Amino acid sequence: MTTPTITTTDASWENELLESLPTGNIPTLLMVLLHLTGDTRWLDAQYQCTRIHGLDDNDSGGLPDEVQQEVRDAAREAILAWKAGKPAALHAPETGQLVEMMQRSIGESIPESYGPMVAAWLGLDPEFSLDQKAAFQVPAGFHAVVIGAGVAGICAAIRLQGAGIPYTVIEKNDEVGGTWYENHYPGAGVDTPNHIYSYSFAKADWSRYFALRGEIQDYFAEVATQFDIRKNIRFNTRVESAVYDESRMDWGVRIVDANGKTENLRANIVISAVGLLNVPKMPDIKGLDTFRGSCFHTARWPDGLDVKGKRVAVIGNGASAMQVVPAIAPEVASLTVFQRSKQWAAPFERFQKEVPPPTRFLLREVPYYQEWYRQRLAWVFNDRIHSSLQIDPAWSHPERAINRRNDKHREFFTAYVKTELGDRQDLLPQVLPDYPAFGKRMLMDNGWYRTMTRDNVRLVNNPIREIDGNTVVTANGERHEVDILVVATGFDAINLLSSFNLVGRGGRSVREAWDANGAEAYMGMTTPGFPNFFMLAGPNTALGHGGSVVAALETQMRYVMGLLKQAMSANDFPFEIEVRKDVHDDYNVRVQKAHDHMIWTHKGMSNWYRNKKGRVVAPTPFRNDDYWHMTRKTNLGDFIVRSKLAGQDVRSVSLVGESS
Repeated sequence: MTTPTITTTDASWENELLESLPTGNIPTLLMVLLHLTGDTRWLDAQYQCTRIHGLDDNDSGGLPDEVQQEVRDAAREAILAWKAGKPAALHAPETGQLVEMMQRSIGESIPESYGPMVAAWLGLDPEFSLDQKAAFQVPAGFHAVVIGAGVAGICAAIRLQGAGIPYTVIEKNDEVGGTWYENHYPGAGVDTPNHIYSYSFAKADWSRYFALRGEIQDYFAEVATQFDIRKNIRFNTRVESAVYDESRMDWGVRIVDANGKTENLRANIVISAVGLLNVPKMPDIKGLDTFRGSCFHTARWPDGLDVKGKRVAVIGNGASAMQVVPAIAPEVASLTVFQRSKQWAAPFERFQKEVPPPTRFLLREVPYYQEWYRQRLAWVFNDRIHSSLQIDPAWSHPERAINRRNDKHREFFTAYVKTELGDRQDLLPQVLPDYPAFGKRMLMDNGWYRTMTRDNVRLVNNPIREIDGNTVVTANGERHEVDILVVATGFDAINLLSSFNLVGRGGRSVREAWDANGAEAYMGMTTPGFPNFFMLAGPNTALGHGGSVVAALETQMRYVMGLLKQAMSANDFPFEIEVRKDVHDDYNVRVQKAHDHMIWTHKGMSNWYRNKKGRVVAPTPFRNDDYWHMTRKTNLGDFIVRSKLAGQDVRSVSLVGESS
């Protein structure tokens, strides 16, 4: 976060501030006050905010009315003074003080290790600065290829550009955005608050707390334009393969455009930004491809499709279905949902709610306000529940929960489901999961349970046996005639990097490398045998316990940049960076051991996080701050770095202890 720009006060701005402050979030205004005034009395016990309940913003902070008014009055004075030209008295608090500020704001203890991470997200860590050209010694002729221009690819391009590293982004679609460009089904939107589902370096004036697909796609498209990366993107072009050339120490990337024309690019490094939610997963159902009518995956929703008055069936009840079904139910003649297992869904009080204009003003105009609002959201939606996802071996009711706190979560969500069903309690056995809460990715309730009570909606628990013409036939022989069949079965998140052929050292493909255990990588980003290749949103980096993937991607990209900066400084060109096998293997043993104590591996659990071998390959077992600290410093001692000197053979160097 740069020092806020100071401009001259004008009457309309002041009036808007005065109108907005009564709606302000008191815990966030307290943080603004500390920055602007430097007065640590705002950390006194009388301003201690209460603990946030559920996903609420706790706007009052649980403070008495007179204390809230005191905070607003002081904030008005401090903000107007800043607007008139007075600089912030405490722009960069020490990390220990940042922890204290967070604890005052959220009403509970957080680990001391959060301090440096909060500093980084407030823009106070120079390693996360976008302008890094002075720190990089980029060799002449060096070039990077980024695969994908979605959320990860945009981040990668901006960071490479900021370091002065030439790059090309290959994007299969005709626009940026990735999954947000492709998924435009009814009801599509974020289930993470968009104030944290956005880049720390590109704030936005959001119209909703949880943006729908159009607004979130517009945001990423605008960021691409704002940072001028479009000139380096090859649109309507697909990567067929990336093959490593050991003699040249670079990659041959074979691409094909929309007309079928192929081209071979040379890349000193390749960054995969294809992500987890890239390849639609189709169920293995007899006759699915012969359905008479419209049949498609949610990621391929036809433009202009009219469902009004139609008989519609939806296969699946995951995140996409939970958005589609409530959105189309009022329009269709009938809606039949085929579910394989039941899902937990949390109350979604701010679903479809707009951010009021006064709140938008504070988030947009007041220094430090959006930054601290983001930090509070990040705690609530990220690490807050991590400890409750650890299995207690002494817990006496493992059939319903993994520990006492998890059991309380089950009680809370069960009561919520019953309330949503109203007088249709007969549906409870069909919708209430028989596994612990959070055993699968916790979904956000877009009106799912209320939709199940509609007269034109039917929930079917029997598995599908086959598709016969325009009829879905279940295992018990029931036949369901429909006009439109929607496949909402998610994505192939287990077989990572399956959208192109990746071949590393010795002609070994990544499929062969991962044959024994499934997808695995050091820090989720790099694997032995594939020098100078990095993955964003790779194995064991998904946030199963909640949070913003955007923040995780920024963290991963900073790690990659740290490696490149050191390698460019210490080695001749060309060079290759390859993670040591022992380091890689030890890390992945740690990952799986940590998962052994978490809910995803609880007895009887089935989820898309695990592969056929039972290994958890999608989510991270670590808290966000733990992973942030792991990746904050890049140690080339974890890698074998080789470079080729002019006229000499390749030499092998293992650098020890150097970090950035």
